[in-house]
Amino acid sequence: MNKRKEIHFEVSERKILLRIFDIVSVLLSLYLVGIVFQFNYFNISKNNFYWTIVLGVYLNFIGSVFEMYNLQVASNQFQVIKSIILTSSITVLLYLLTPIYTPRLPSNRLQILIFYIAIFIALFVWRMLYVQFFASNRFSKKVILICDKEQLKELVNGLESADPHYRVLGFVNSDSANTHTSDNLKIKSIDINNLEGFVKNNSISEIVIASQKTDGITVNLYNQLIHLLENGYIIREYTQVYENLAQRIPMQYVSRDFYRYFPFSRSNQNHFYLIVVRLFEILFSVIGLLIAVLVLPLIFIGNLFGNRGNLLYTQERVGKNGVVFNIVKFRTMVKNAEKEGAVFATTNDSRITPFGKILRKSRMDELPQFINILKGDMAVIGPRPERPIFVNEIAEVMPFYETRHVIKPGLTGWAQVNFPYGETIDDSLIKLQYDLYYIKHRSIFLDVSIVFKTLGTVLLYKGQ
Repeated sequence: MNKRKEIHFEVSERKILLRIFDIVSVLLSLYLVGIVFQFNYFNISKNNFYWTIVLGVYLNFIGSVFEMYNLQVASNQFQVIKSIILTSSITVLLYLLTPIYTPRLPSNRLQILIFYIAIFIALFVWRMLYVQFFASNRFSKKVILICDKEQLKELVNGLESADPHYRVLGFVNSDSANTHTSDNLKIKSIDINNLEGFVKNNSISEIVIASQKTDGITVNLYNQLIHLLENGYIIREYTQVYENLAQRIPMQYVSRDFYRYFPFSRSNQNHFYLIVVRLFEILFSVIGLLIAVLVLPLIFIGNLFGNRGNLLYTQERVGKNGVVFNIVKFRTMVKNAEKEGAVFATTNDSRITPFGKILRKSRMDELPQFINILKGDMAVIGPRPERPIFVNEIAEVMPFYETRHVIKPGLTGWAQVNFPYGETIDDSLIKLQYDLYYIKHRSIFLDVSIVFKTLGTVLLYKGQ
């Protein structure tokens, strides 16, 4: 079968493309500025090639902190401009402050301004081209779903919300008991006998199977899928696709024997990894507690007038293997905040004091938790510890919820940097999906990514 191929960039390919062309555009801009303005501060030559390496590392590091490689941000013209301003400003400042690895400061201070403008314009022009060209529908990935019709809307929303460039053009109804198709359905219903023709005529890149009823995969459909596979078309299972795009595990589509689909990361038993992580946790805890001591006078005064309660408070949380421990935090709520019983904190919770909001936004309320990390109750990175009363309540609704407790809870985690504060049981389900993704894919690389995202949350004052 002949097929017309269209260009599509996967999520990982887009991120690599952004990182490479950020560096290329900046170096090209500086090279052109050097020719036009006789710019001597940043000369690219064999003798100082390492300057370009240092600049590239700084650019990628700072860009990661300020979400330059978050595809949702990169595809939004207004959000990415904010990231460009922050990234170019901090990158230039860091570059200027490390003359051991970078050029000496120029005698002509105007060159510093030219250096900044060249980097900013390079990033701005390239990223606007990305938004207009690479982030457009020209490079969308066209797919079809094989699923039960009643689940179609939820499945499509899950995929397209995870990746705006993922377009579901049609579906094959695998529910033999429900063959009626609504006229109002925007996704085209494909007759099984016309499946191969539809794939060929619409430049379909991938067929995604999401059916939970095996009787819908008839011999005719099975044979057509095998034929498409033989002709080079990609056929994937829905949970794998969703996990790759959304970077969380769709537990609602995984049966109770989920261990078949959900192998734990080897890092959870890797002694070398665990020792290295523990050493870094001790180092971070010492630094964190030193910062806490430095800001303690300001927090003490703010608490005295703004919170009017004990500066520190403890609360029971569930840790690794379900062991309950007492977490330590700076006070952010009024006294007797739970006199009517324990409830989830909400975004505009009236119990949070004005000074408490400042502490939560800056994440400074969590500084005392480094004590818990030193004691071994918590880790720096892991699922956030929840209160026993909420764990029991949520576990009744979500059979897999207590799987979070196979590793230590963390000060920050994959769920915290990807999803806002959980206010409902439904929010807890989404955060559980992120937590299980972390447990499944736990690694140094993922840990570093979480650290970058957490720095961005703190610096951009996005805590809750």
